Amino acid sequence: MLVGTGFMLVAAIGLLRLPDLYTRMHAVTKAGTLGIGFVLVSAAVAFGDVSVAARAFVAILFVLFTAPVSAHMIGRAGYLGTVALWEETAFDDWKVGYDDLQREGGSTVAEHKSDADQASPPPSH
Repeated sequence: MLVGTGFMLVAAIGLLRLPDLYTRMHAVTKAGTLGIGFVLVSAAVAFGDVSVAARAFVAILFVLFTAPVSAHMIGRAGYLGTVALWEETAFDDWKVGYDDLQREGGSTVAEHKSDADQASPPPSH
């Protein structure tokens, strides 16, 4: 139980301390999944019932299958929605050729970015 709680604490700290959507999402997905898994395993062991252990096992499988998929979808939506990368990001794997990707509604990413640039007023200093 303490190990799982520790992983969830690390996930919460990562959510608060990391600089952008993508690194925060990474911390919460990895550490949160491990934390939930350890808490559920400890609950199954503590109760010592086959029914509780089976439910914990199913819940762990659910989290293991859904957390990476949801993190990928959130990251992709953030990237397509032009959420800025951290300024110290070393490389952008999706930059090359990604502007031609077709979005829902028929526009491309490049068209969406140019529409967003025209709609937003320039920053005032």
